Amino acid sequence: MSQLLPRPMQARAPAFSSREFRAALGMFATGVTIVTARGAGGELVGLTASSFNSVSLAPPLVLWSLAHAASVLPAFMAGSHYAIHVLAADQRDLAERFAQRGVDRWAGVQHAPGVAGAPIIAGAAAVFECFNRSQYVEGDHTIFVGEVEHCAHRPGTPPLLYHGGRFYTEHPL
Repeated sequence: MSQLLPRPMQARAPAFSSREFRAALGMFATGVTIVTARGAGGELVGLTASSFNSVSLAPPLVLWSLAHAASVLPAFMAGSHYAIHVLAADQRDLAERFAQRGVDRWAGVQHAPGVAGAPIIAGAAAVFECFNRSQYVEGDHTIFVGEVEHCAHRPGTPPLLYHGGRFYTEHPL
């Protein structure tokens, strides 16, 4: 008969550096998204994020996370709605622009207001328009759970992928 071990009360200290952790995380290939919203004054906000995941089908829930150091964090924390755009393979330039600081991310970007006012960027492979349902502060990020109120996708559109610090496009095996 096996003996049950007591459950530890906290995690052990990591035996690796932040650089090693980041490199290991980079081995997980992800899609690339841009998350958009309107700030309290109606200004457009947006950023590139690869931390996107489905949570539930019923109700339809998705999640993403944002670093506490991000200048747009207050806008996303206070806003009632946001939109998550799964980028198409031909939107690499947008992914790079929305990841930069100190640039006008919206200059020349074709967009229109979504059903709840969050800006919807044209050309995405998929878009999820979300009610800002809940937020969880964990470590140096806040996790946002969005309840999807509207979604759309473009069948057959190849996605933009990210792996090991580089962008890729879809290639079937």
